[in-house]
Amino acid sequence: MNMKNCRNLFLAAAVLVAASSCSDKVQVKGTLAGAPDAQVIVKQLSGNTLVALDTLKTDASGAYSCKIDVPKGQPQFVYLFKGDTKIASLLLQKGDKVKVVSDTLGKYSVEGSEESGKLRQVEEDFAAFMDRFTADAAAGDNAAASKDYIDYYRSRTRYIMENSKSLTAIPVLYQKINDGFPVFSQATDAILFQNVHDSLMTVYPESKYVGNLKKEAERRFNIFNLSQRIKDTKESSYPDLNLPGVDGTKVTLSEVDSKAVLVYFWQAADAAQKMFNQDVLMPLYKEYHPKGLEIYSVSLDTDKGAWASAVKSQNLPWINVCDGLGAASMAAVLYNISRGLPVAYLIVDGNLSPDVIKTDKDLHRVIASRL
Repeated sequence: MNMKNCRNLFLAAAVLVAASSCSDKVQVKGTLAGAPDAQVIVKQLSGNTLVALDTLKTDASGAYSCKIDVPKGQPQFVYLFKGDTKIASLLLQKGDKVKVVSDTLGKYSVEGSEESGKLRQVEEDFAAFMDRFTADAAAGDNAAASKDYIDYYRSRTRYIMENSKSLTAIPVLYQKINDGFPVFSQATDAILFQNVHDSLMTVYPESKYVGNLKKEAERRFNIFNLSQRIKDTKESSYPDLNLPGVDGTKVTLSEVDSKAVLVYFWQAADAAQKMFNQDVLMPLYKEYHPKGLEIYSVSLDTDKGAWASAVKSQNLPWINVCDGLGAASMAAVLYNISRGLPVAYLIVDGNLSPDVIKTDKDLHRVIASRL
């Protein structure tokens, strides 16, 4: 083979590589009405956060364009912003040729991307529901607000079942009325999460979004299975826990043989809470442990090494457990730990005490009255 042929083959290969590389990009052409020389920020969903990919500038007519990497089989959630206002939500697939027309208030239309059209409708449906629900709740019409929620929940369940192979099912699963009220908040909703994951795996096995959904499905199934076990344990008046101690050995709350057990939630990462151990809990333990008090201390840290070091350095003599899942721990879910730490509950003679414990004074008062 002569040098000329070699050079031609090399050039042909280079052209093929370049074409292949270009083919992974989706071009988005947009117009932002009434906004010449404005900035448009392009963000991509990564995990639970939006990561900025690029900042564009509109021309005199408000037009802009960009190219987004979209590997085959891995559609991407991409969002366009003007300042803090979202002006378009896109779900891009390889081969899409997208045209977006937006205004500065966030209303937009999209062409050339079927999944982006579905995503737009999903967001519009949610916004319409929230308007109805918020208005009825503000008016004090709880019956109407409840009906709004039930109707929407049923409609979203139908959507998920009918679109289980569309990635637009994922944002539907994660919709929230507020931070403490997900639309899909029932324990049995774990089945929906798992079904959507299984369906999407047949279409997008390499998608990072499907991978994250698997983790959420597993977390919800753990909650579901645990709640079923608690429901079946009728003799217990409190949620039982079975968590690993510093040495990895699991300790079951219901097996702690003491008249009174203080279930104490804290974080070693917080210096003030470590001081609470020394200044409040240690004297309390020394005084009441001989009278029948045990402390079942549940750390909601994600760094188990730092937690274990804190337990050892402070010589904490009571039961110390941690699963390293932080706020996602089954213990936090079961005991509804949504407010600031530390939080304490008292179990006396196998029953959860109704006493409210908010301060260290409450702690002393309640324990003294029970022992």
